[in-house]
Amino acid sequence: MPAVPSAPTSELPPPATTSATSSPAFDPNEVTVIFVLGGPGAGKGTQCAKLVQDYGFVHLSAGDLLRAEQARAGSQFGAMIKEYITEGKIVPMEVTIKLLENAMRAAMSSEAGEAKEAGASSGVKGIPARRFLVDGFPRQMDQAVKFDETVCPSSLVLFLVCPEAILQERLLERGKTSGRDDDNAASIKKRFDTFIHTSMPVVDYYRKQGKVVDIDSAKSIDEVYEDIKRGIAPVVSSSS
Repeated sequence: MPAVPSAPTSELPPPATTSATSSPAFDPNEVTVIFVLGGPGAGKGTQCAKLVQDYGFVHLSAGDLLRAEQARAGSQFGAMIKEYITEGKIVPMEVTIKLLENAMRAAMSSEAGEAKEAGASSGVKGIPARRFLVDGFPRQMDQAVKFDETVCPSSLVLFLVCPEAILQERLLERGKTSGRDDDNAASIKKRFDTFIHTSMPVVDYYRKQGKVVDIDSAKSIDEVYEDIKRGIAPVVSSSS
């Protein structure tokens, strides 16, 4: 998947109260944000990679950004992020949201004529960017509300639905080669529990807004992708 450079934590501000009259950082009429949600192992990263290739989206994985920040030399939040991820807990939203906002700004910073060079140097494809896939986020209600208020209201939510038994099998298989701290049976169970209790209310919240497209991700990768293409068609056509 395209790599987006993580933002130095020195740029991460302390929690702030958002005014009801303040504007988000990006205009939703100019920027398209699609959230990609689903249980761990639902195939979010795989499907996002295909959308990047075919539609020019920039793929921002909240988990990847956090892991990059965890590994960044000198990060004051690295140890905290590692503990939260290993325990299957949700990292404080101020950190995650600021990393996402900074990554969006990095992807949008290039003019059209510089897109190729900027993509090569930063690892971001499809820039100058106006379309973003944010996967694995928001994972709880306060994150959803805060992102919509301060960064950019989402246009659509792709919800990848898959039975827990299949998800666990996929993650354990991935854990043989991924090197991730949370691809083990104990962490997987905690992640399942966290998803059900904190993330499903987010899906319900956006469903009431008419933004959710349910995708059966127990199907083959290609079948899932065809369903996703149909699901995003109205949003992609309107943002072209």
